[in-house]
Amino acid sequence: MTAERLVVIGGDAAGMSAASQARRLKGPDRLSITAFERGHFTSYSACGIPYWVGGDVEQRDELIARTPEEHRARDIDLRMRTEVTEIDVAGQRVRSVDRESGETVWTGFDKLVIATGARPVRPALPGMDAPGVHGVQTLDDGQALLDSLDRAKGRRAVVVGAGYIGVEMAEAMLKRGFEVTVLNRGEQPMATLDPDMGRLVHDAMDALGITTVNRAEVTAIRTGPEGRVSAVETADSSYPADVVVLGIGVEPETTLARAVGLPLGPHGGLLTDLSMRVVGHDNIWAGGDCVEVLDLVAGRSRHIALGTHANKHGQIIGSNVAGGYGTFPGVVGTAVSKVCDLEIARTGLREKDARAVGLRFVTATIESTGRAGYYPGAAPMTVKMLAEYRTGRLLGVQIVGRDGAAKRVDVAAVALTAGMTVERVTSLDLGYAPPFSPVWDPVLVAARKTVTALRKAGTD
Repeated sequence: MTAERLVVIGGDAAGMSAASQARRLKGPDRLSITAFERGHFTSYSACGIPYWVGGDVEQRDELIARTPEEHRARDIDLRMRTEVTEIDVAGQRVRSVDRESGETVWTGFDKLVIATGARPVRPALPGMDAPGVHGVQTLDDGQALLDSLDRAKGRRAVVVGAGYIGVEMAEAMLKRGFEVTVLNRGEQPMATLDPDMGRLVHDAMDALGITTVNRAEVTAIRTGPEGRVSAVETADSSYPADVVVLGIGVEPETTLARAVGLPLGPHGGLLTDLSMRVVGHDNIWAGGDCVEVLDLVAGRSRHIALGTHANKHGQIIGSNVAGGYGTFPGVVGTAVSKVCDLEIARTGLREKDARAVGLRFVTATIESTGRAGYYPGAAPMTVKMLAEYRTGRLLGVQIVGRDGAAKRVDVAAVALTAGMTVERVTSLDLGYAPPFSPVWDPVLVAARKTVTALRKAGTD
């Protein structure tokens, strides 16, 4: 009996999770697995890079979950520094090039997994490729940034973008002893929050000594006599810089898929069914940062680049290609981050998201503490909640605070997934003891206030 041939493009979370799960379910006599990774590392935590750069994580290799050697020991033919440059869908083969030797090889497949990830947004502006300007997506990127910090003659860092990566990298630069300026094109930092909640993040960054400039559209990177970055230009001003970090966000890396006409969604990510099979192709699967997923609250597809989703996708794909069955129903958009001791969390829809899908809603914002007010260390927390007008269905929650604030969003994520109303949320049996929560947990307080807002809206 001839073994089926599985080819995996991409050696990080989704790709190697798929390969590993498929190998658990089928031995090498029944399934041969060939995986291609164009970089130097496999199965690592890209989300941990800001904390490595900032010094919280001491060694790069602490971010690596499984090395190439460990994958090969499990009968996975993993080819490092090898980039797939073409997919021949009809011929069921891929062309790859060894980035060291330049050798080109065609490899046949019976089943294909596309896990090409995402690429940092890098605007086509003058000076954007100058030495000292860094995106942060891979371990190679992180190492290049650390090397650049050592070469920098001054201590001025400019971070372009104030989303998750931008805020986290601003903290990392601050910990490295740099004077930090964040240039944000939006109204407030953390555009994944509503502006009123983003304002809380802005205030906290100011208190830490991070200068945040909102509504700042970068127009160019200026370089010095040696060709290295010297300043970042906006329409209104110029900001001296010895190093520039790009935190503008990422977009799906679907160059290969686009070239052969595989279906893409409105955000440029591959479209799959619930089993993570590419729509219209029985023997091709895709997962991780290169796909779009269903937003269970909005009912639309969206692109969310998170390792949690990528690993789940990989597990599901690996089961399916090996003859089992699994599905990925969708997401509610849960994410957490921090800047120093300020914790930031969101799940579900923002106000603009709800409007975009035609939902009428009410909001409520409360201030509370993460512990009983009399218990030592109680710290403030702000919770904002959105609910659908008339039905009372929970639509979204945003939390900004300290002392365990962020993980409270998980309660809301479960409620969103279950389609609960805010009135139902008020009766949830959550854990209570003074060191962990007030008698009324902040999420429950927000739900009670939202119920009141719904009743008032119904009488207006």
